[in-house]
This record gives sequence, C-alpha cells and structure tokens, in this order.
Amino acid sequence: MSYIDLHTHTTASDGTDTPTMLVKRALELNLSAIAITDHDTVSGVEEGLISARGTSLTVIPGIELSCHYKNKEIHMLGYFVDIYDKTFLEKLEELKKAREFRNEQMRQKLAEAGMELTMEQIQENNKKTVITRAHFARALEKAGYIKTKDEAFSKYIGDGCPCYVKKPDFSPMDAIDVIKKAGGVAVLAHPMLYKLGYEELDALIAQLKEFGLTGVEVYHSSHNISNSGKLRELIRPYDLLPTGGSDYHGTNKQNVFLGTGYGGMRVSHALLDDLKKIADKSL
Repeated sequence: MSYIDLHTHTTASDGTDTPTMLVKRALELNLSAIAITDHDTVSGVEEGLISARGTSLTVIPGIELSCHYKNKEIHMLGYFVDIYDKTFLEKLEELKKAREFRNEQMRQKLAEAGMELTMEQIQENNKKTVITRAHFARALEKAGYIKTKDEAFSKYIGDGCPCYVKKPDFSPMDAIDVIKKAGGVAVLAHPMLYKLGYEELDALIAQLKEFGLTGVEVYHSSHNISNSGKLRELIRPYDLLPTGGSDYHGTNKQNVFLGTGYGGMRVSHALLDDLKKIADKSL
C-alpha cells in the first residue's frame, strides 16, 4: 500500500522546510503524494511541482484558507487549485493585505503590553513568508518574553486573549467559493481542533455541504482513533469524502512528522484517488 500526506506547510507560510526540501523528505519516506497547503498562499507550490518532476512523487497544488465561523477560526483546505488563475491570485492578495493589517495591530498590542517586536523579528528574515500567529509565538519566545510558544497563545495571542486581533470576516462558505472558482475541491481541515462538539460540528458540515464542500479531514495529527471513527460516521450521510494529513510544519511542530503526523497516522493513496475523481468531474 502507498501512503500520502495531504496537509503540509513550507517556508511560504509557517513551515521550516522549503518546497524543495519537503519534496526531498517525502521521497525519502517513500510517500506517493503530498499536497502543499500553505496558509492563504500558493507561492510555494510551483517550486514543489518543479522539484518533483521526474520522480515518483505527485505534488497536489493546495492551500489552507483561514476563515471565521461563530467567533471561531476555521480552516478550509483546497486541493487541485489553479495556482495561476488571475481572479484567485487577486483574492489571495486581498486576504494577504488584510492579514498584514491585522499583524501590525497585534504587534502594536504586544508593544503596549511591554513586548516589543520588529516585523523583521516576526518574519524571521523571510520577507516572502505569510505571517501567522505561530510566527509571533516564535518571535516572543526568541526575544525572551515567554518560555514556550504555547504560552503565547494561552496568555497573549490566542482567541480572546488581550493581544489577539480578529481577522476581517471571511466565512467558510466564502472559502469554498474561492476554492471552487479556482478549479479546486474544498475540504474542512482538522475539525476536532474547533471544539464545537459533534452536534454543532454536524450542523456546520451540513451547511458547508450545501455550499459545495467535498470532504472532511478525518485523519489528522490532532485526532485519535476514536475521533476519526466518529468523523467517518458523521460525514457518511452527507456523501462527503474522508481525507487526511499530518499538518507538517517542519521543526515548528517538532512532534508532527511528515507522512505519519503525531502517533503513527497513515493515509492511504486510495483517499486521493477518490478526491481526484471529484476534482476531474468539476472541471
């Protein structure tokens, strides 16, 4: 059986592997396919595609879009998106500018709380990266303001914390629309992280299905066997596809490994075959 990983990040957002390094690592692990799903950007995909040419590895163009649902941050994965689509890229640029404005507001709030950071410190000398709260957490730790990155989220920049700034409204339904218009298929990422409870999660999935949701990330580093089993049962009545990925970030998530995630998760290539059939039908 061949295995895949449909949720990975590179230096284009908040991962520590370049797309080329990610491809090399995937080949060393004998993975048959990976999806590059950086936050709100596809800037690392082309390098990954080029690096995989002539190898046994398939690279799926992907993205992870951040959105909001009932005051919670929800992530939507898009697979097989057209990374050259003009309208798609214009929308990503719009989201990027909104993110930059939000980042500056958070930086100012941290400064007011006695934790001054420059944008250079937050970017970690990578001006092309899409800055996430993980960047803030690492910068705070390196500057000595906190002892661990988890402390940054629990005390300062986590949802509802003093230095947290909400992103502009962009719903999961909006994300599905953006992905579909770029020729892709939409999958709800790591649903257990939202702590909605199965009843509310069921209501969300039912709503997203009406807007064109294709699948749900059943297998993820934050899900145990019980979670994955319940999610499979939850999505069955909606005829949605199960997908899976490690959410690999390189050394930024030291216990999450490419291809196996946290705790030995494995994702069969058969799940990708099913996803590809849906993507081909939508073309």
